[in-house]
Amino acid sequence: MDFRETDRARDYRERLEAFMDECVYPAEATIAEQVRASGDPHHHPAAMEELKAEAKARGLWNLFHPHPGRGPGLTNAEYAPLAEIMGRSPHVAPEACNCNAPDTGNMEVLELYGTDEHRERWLEPLLAGEIRSAFCMTEPGVASSDATNVAMRMDRVDGGWRLNGRKWFTSNGMHPNLRVLIVMGKTSPDAETHRQQSMLVVPADAPGVTVVRDLPVFGFHDREGHAEVLFDDVFVPDSDVLRGEGEGFRIAQDRLGPGRIHHCMRAIGMAERALELTCRRALERSTFGKALADRDNVRDRIARARIDIEMARLLTLKAAWLMDEAGNKAARQEIAAIKVAAPTVALRIVDEAIQIHGGEGVTDDVPLAHFWAGLRALRLADGPDEVHLMTIARGELRRYRGRGTPVNAGTERGGSR
Repeated sequence: MDFRETDRARDYRERLEAFMDECVYPAEATIAEQVRASGDPHHHPAAMEELKAEAKARGLWNLFHPHPGRGPGLTNAEYAPLAEIMGRSPHVAPEACNCNAPDTGNMEVLELYGTDEHRERWLEPLLAGEIRSAFCMTEPGVASSDATNVAMRMDRVDGGWRLNGRKWFTSNGMHPNLRVLIVMGKTSPDAETHRQQSMLVVPADAPGVTVVRDLPVFGFHDREGHAEVLFDDVFVPDSDVLRGEGEGFRIAQDRLGPGRIHHCMRAIGMAERALELTCRRALERSTFGKALADRDNVRDRIARARIDIEMARLLTLKAAWLMDEAGNKAARQEIAAIKVAAPTVALRIVDEAIQIHGGEGVTDDVPLAHFWAGLRALRLADGPDEVHLMTIARGELRRYRGRGTPVNAGTERGGSR
């Protein structure tokens, strides 16, 4: 494994860090104020469009896209540090650089499985940052951590399909620029388990599509929203079935692998910023005649945070490297491992940063409370911890099935006889 920074990765990193310092961090308060002044938590602020224009001008656009011509064509290992940097301002920087979920995953799906019409109508404006998209998979009536449970009815009719059902936690569902949905449902209930689902492209304004409400995440209404969406007799033509009937589960697996590692990269960025805020706070504040930075329990927290960040970053880089070298399927174990580790580590670091900040830590004067809510939700999004732990355990046990147990297995590993 070679984690050395390439020349082009270094160039993008340096330019992105300058963009963050000069534009993104100063714009955070402006964007928050513009949203507040509008009275609409889902208002699209003018400052965001200014940031997007600046990111384009600096060549920091579509950094995630692996296909040359659509983006810079970076490898996963090259993109990882950039996603981490953007994760330091997760509600501003990814959108400013057109690297925000779920658009990134949807753009890759349309690139790989869409028709020429899909690419012209939806992919091109997504790549240009002119519209937003949503991914409709999770449902309120079933355990959506098992994708085969998806129950939305997609009934065959003349020329296409009729969709009936309800989705929720549809990210981007409240964004004013939402124009297209990628929807997973059940087209073939009698087929083999993993061939029952299909993915369809649905215009957000199609007759029968209704955004019912925004779902708060620990009380926060994110600007892009996480909507509950009702599909009532929505007609979708055959031409809008991605890849073909019964391919939904496969597309979901292809889509979620890179998306999971992108989330983890951004989580490490949040942890880094939380640690930075912790150190600054510890150096600035005193209690009972002694600086927080001089207290052993605070120093222990800072040291452990640094250790945890470095471990999570190395595991993320290993997963990214393996995806590049052997493909997403070969990196399944590592992707699952980092999807558990990164949010857990970052959540703990953010939680301790809140503790160091006292009352201010739970306000919106600092980003920590919002970080905490997002990271806690991330332990459920794109598969809960338990699903990924199950994947890891299966892989480990598979190595030993049928081999028998060596007589001295316990003593070799320090166990008892």
